[in-house]
Amino acid sequence: MSKECKRSVNSFKKSSNCMLFTVIMKRIRIFLYGGLAFLAVLIWMFSDTDEDKEDFSEVVKIALRDVGHQVLLANQDSTSLVLPIYTIEKTKYRLSFQNQVTFEPGRLVSTVKESFKKASLPEYYRVEVVQCTDLEVAYSYEIKNDAEIDIIPCRGRILPKNCYTIEVRFTRRTTSLFNKQTLLYLLIIIALLSEFFFYKRKQARILREGDENFAAIGSFHFYPEQNKLVKAAIEINLSKKECELLAIFVANPNQIIKRDELTKRVWEDNGVIVGRSLDTYISKLRKKLKDDDTIKLINVHGVGYKLEIS
Repeated sequence: MSKECKRSVNSFKKSSNCMLFTVIMKRIRIFLYGGLAFLAVLIWMFSDTDEDKEDFSEVVKIALRDVGHQVLLANQDSTSLVLPIYTIEKTKYRLSFQNQVTFEPGRLVSTVKESFKKASLPEYYRVEVVQCTDLEVAYSYEIKNDAEIDIIPCRGRILPKNCYTIEVRFTRRTTSLFNKQTLLYLLIIIALLSEFFFYKRKQARILREGDENFAAIGSFHFYPEQNKLVKAAIEINLSKKECELLAIFVANPNQIIKRDELTKRVWEDNGVIVGRSLDTYISKLRKKLKDDDTIKLINVHGVGYKLEIS
């Protein structure tokens, strides 16, 4: 294939296929990043704020005070105090009593569960009954919102009367689906994956263009290196001159190309001067393109020819 033919096809591909791919990818990016922005706003609305955390802490303290009250009633104590609830860590709290108490583990488990349920607190937590004197754990259990995997040992074994504190750690904050840090990581990961996807698509397109050296003309695929047109499964062979002429038209769709320019680029540059050869080859190309109504090779009287592509 001549250099002119290759140059013309490459020019056409850059002006059509690449442009179309760029437009499509740009629209996909706008849609994707618009969706990410909407997701960010939505999650931000439902993520934890300092006010949410403070509210959660206050609800926990109310629920634990109710637990303390029920424990004292179970100890036949209606006068001593439940001491102030202490926040040990962000999700860990301590309940203390004025006087010594005793516990029946099964009753403690149900008391905590009922109080937390009324307060709509998470059903994932660990409870420890700690001895005041030596800070040893006298009893503990863990709730995982599933009776089959909840760990509740020593039911029915009553703890002797002593000074105890009850420490509760929430192992999962199911009351809040997202937080701002999680949101940030999520959006960064999605953005990186998206850029990786677009990069791979671009690389695949470049490789595909290198492997499939054709230009789309309506419903035809034009293979200048193989001197042929392909429509569906039908191959139409082109002569060298037909290929060179078609490549010029493909590189300049919907534009008038003067007869003198066509003649010079296809024949005179090769040292050959012709009379009506141009018209003959144009007629041959028309016949080979006639199966696609969106393509017309038009004679502009007195000027030249134009390849019209709808």
